[in-house]
Amino acid sequence: MQATETSTVAQSAVPLTILTGFLGAGKTTLLNRMLSGDHAMKMAVLVNDFGAVNVDAELIIGVEDDMMSLANGCVCCQIRDDLLEAVDRVLAADTPPEYIVLEASGIADPASIYSTFNDPEHRDRIRLDSVTCVVDAAQIFENLDDAPELLMLKTRQIGCADLVILNKVGLVSEEHVSWVKRWIDTVMNRVRIIETDYCDVPYDVLFGAGRFSPEAQLESLALHDDDERDHGMQFGTWLFETDQPFERGALESMVTRELPPSVLRCKGIVCLAEDPDIRHVLQVVGRRTEIESLGAWGPGSKRSQIVAIGMKDAIDGPRLDETFTRCLS
Repeated sequence: MQATETSTVAQSAVPLTILTGFLGAGKTTLLNRMLSGDHAMKMAVLVNDFGAVNVDAELIIGVEDDMMSLANGCVCCQIRDDLLEAVDRVLAADTPPEYIVLEASGIADPASIYSTFNDPEHRDRIRLDSVTCVVDAAQIFENLDDAPELLMLKTRQIGCADLVILNKVGLVSEEHVSWVKRWIDTVMNRVRIIETDYCDVPYDVLFGAGRFSPEAQLESLALHDDDERDHGMQFGTWLFETDQPFERGALESMVTRELPPSVLRCKGIVCLAEDPDIRHVLQVVGRRTEIESLGAWGPGSKRSQIVAIGMKDAIDGPRLDETFTRCLS
């Protein structure tokens, strides 16, 4: 199981999301949703297909010069050097991206990709924002008699993920969905799971780049809640504001060990008692936590603001209020 990490990263590092999941699960559909979201970010896309011709790259909408195709190999092994070279070229552009998305091959083991971007050599340029795994609810246990090693691969893909998108739930019964979720929870305890069709997930949940704005986060989620395309899948938010500083150790420990699995994303600007003159951004996705320095506070109060995003009716506001209040100095 992937360990939770807490680190301080360079402010200039570009956030990157790795999309993983077995063949046909819906990764390209999810990527297209990310690209068409109302986020106004300049995004670069890396697409890896195992075949000599990168079919997935032909299916990506709205991206031309900012997409690089990595074909005829798998980025977790054979063409790992090509991946790093592609990232270097993206970052060396006249107008570098604000965000990078890597869609890995359906047969890739994301552990090696994760380690590539999580080692100290690359942290000053790339910040791993999340590893998101798309799972086909209808096909996850197919063909296992003929190829039992496939279940091990799918398990590793889920095990490296911060967030699991359980896709195509409309093709199976509620009992089947519950069975798949229980199996995922059995092999990978406390992983965040979102049920969906057509990978219809708000971009706020998928990535946490850009300047933090509680008002923008809440407004965006409200728009998604009213969207009939969500097929009954609703999201809720919680906002915490305080002028009292947090104790860094208490905050890190709490979000690592106590934050409920119903919280899919948590992000905010915080004041730390140990360094009160410096603004810090708190980023929580899945089982990973990062606290990053953003420079000195501007004029006015040093007010912490934190937003949590989760499934509707699963966000327990009073519990979160009490949990975060315990971390104040």
